[in-house]
Amino acid sequence: MLGERTLVMGVLNVTPDSFSDGGKWLEPEAAAQRALEMEAAGAHIVDLGGESTRPGSDAVTAEMEMTRVLPVLELLRGRLKIPISIDTQKAAVAEAALAAGAEMVNDVSGLRTDPALVAVVRGARAGLVLMHMRGRPKTMQQRPFARDVMADVTRGLREALGRARAAGIPRERIVLDPGIGFGKSVEQNCELLARLPELARLGCPLLVGASRKAFLGTLLGGAAEDRRIWGSAAAVTAAVVGGAHIVRVHDVAEMAQVVRVADAIGRERKR
Repeated sequence: MLGERTLVMGVLNVTPDSFSDGGKWLEPEAAAQRALEMEAAGAHIVDLGGESTRPGSDAVTAEMEMTRVLPVLELLRGRLKIPISIDTQKAAVAEAALAAGAEMVNDVSGLRTDPALVAVVRGARAGLVLMHMRGRPKTMQQRPFARDVMADVTRGLREALGRARAAGIPRERIVLDPGIGFGKSVEQNCELLARLPELARLGCPLLVGASRKAFLGTLLGGAAEDRRIWGSAAAVTAAVVGGAHIVRVHDVAEMAQVVRVADAIGRERKR
């Protein structure tokens, strides 16, 4: 149950161009095995995505996304014991993935890309993650950053939450994500992590995905994606201390340990 402990969401991108693990899990059998490995390593949720949303990425068709994710879902049916989240902005992909066994939709656009998506989620009684993104993946790091990132993120998440609630999605099935790295500067990403408790006032659980992201590479003097594990650990700790209910990570075994210790410390703070 959300709130009793911080949940670990493992990232599984079946794409050729995701920023950190693009191309590693393109074969359905390899991707399915990776999901099972993440479960064994301590993941509580697997987030399966068939379209990269890294800065500068190009959109792909719904048909391409389904070609990538549906074979993986079929291979995991009856084998994976933890929930699968489908990372998509498209109603058609969400509908097919939910029918194939996914239980949650993770929409980085906060219901801005495809208005039909919310009806699919409602009909399936699925969970829904609404993320804040300033702009679109192709240009989000080239546009001017918000002058006040907390005001911008709070407003965007409140609007996304309003769209979901107006369409009949119960609040208890909605999770909000401030969108670390999605149209924010290095300093703004740090500010969001430092001020997470303020976003909790929106009344929904929070998901934070800071794992291996570019702002960590900058802070670490240009470290490559696969050399940001300790920076990721620091960001995950900050997220847990700040009240995140779910952390989205690439390095599941290591971050599961980070979360376990941070949760234990957090429980003592609340005594």
